[in-house]
Amino acid sequence: MKPLRILTYNIHKGFSTGNRQFILQKIKESIKTVEADIVFLQEVIGEHEKHSNSVKNWPTNSQFEFLADQTWSHFAYGKNAVYQEGHHGNAILSKFPIISWSNEDISTVLESRGLLHAELEVPGSRHPVHVFCIHFGLFEKDRKNQILTLARKISNSVPADAPLIIAGDFNDWRENASDLLIERLQLNEVFLNRNGKHAVTFPAWLPLLALDRVYYRNLECTSAIALRKGMWSGLSDHLPILTELTPSSQVMIEPG
Repeated sequence: MKPLRILTYNIHKGFSTGNRQFILQKIKESIKTVEADIVFLQEVIGEHEKHSNSVKNWPTNSQFEFLADQTWSHFAYGKNAVYQEGHHGNAILSKFPIISWSNEDISTVLESRGLLHAELEVPGSRHPVHVFCIHFGLFEKDRKNQILTLARKISNSVPADAPLIIAGDFNDWRENASDLLIERLQLNEVFLNRNGKHAVTFPAWLPLLALDRVYYRNLECTSAIALRKGMWSGLSDHLPILTELTPSSQVMIEPG
């Protein structure tokens, strides 16, 4: 199993900060430059009837299909927020085949949220690689319940020795999620593991809050960076995180 390049990015529905410009084409060009194997996206529009008729350069297909294009042949989309004009949610773009995927509703009274889970067939891995794309709620109580739901789902559906990656916008501005995830699931977080603290990713123009994360299990982190220089600070209101995860011995296919 070769090292996996992972990107997670809240794309703000393809609009720049303050919704001043529709910049999905620039986002597409930017994420292609990092050559990620798996891309975790939040705030992705699947359909929007009003925008498709009024916004210049709106894609003819869904945003996740437009971004995937010919670079990521496999993708999954979790429809979370549904409204009169359309819907948006989370998406996973993958260079590896998706064996199966599901989207579990973890919405609250005030917010529509989901857990997008996919199993990927990665050459050299003894088990499918399990990946979760998440965007948790704005309120502390809701986030804790969503984390507990995630923990139960992983305990019930992910083998203890399978490679596991959880990435997305945790909205965990108080930075309480990691203790719970580490205790319940024995996870590592890429920046916490390498630097002893989470990366600040929001707002993109002056990052102060550590909202975006990549957690992993049965893998090793060899690099992690919050992409903030050049073009990245002028796109979404979040900064993306790029990391490389290498296999640990227990996830590789045994020789012979």
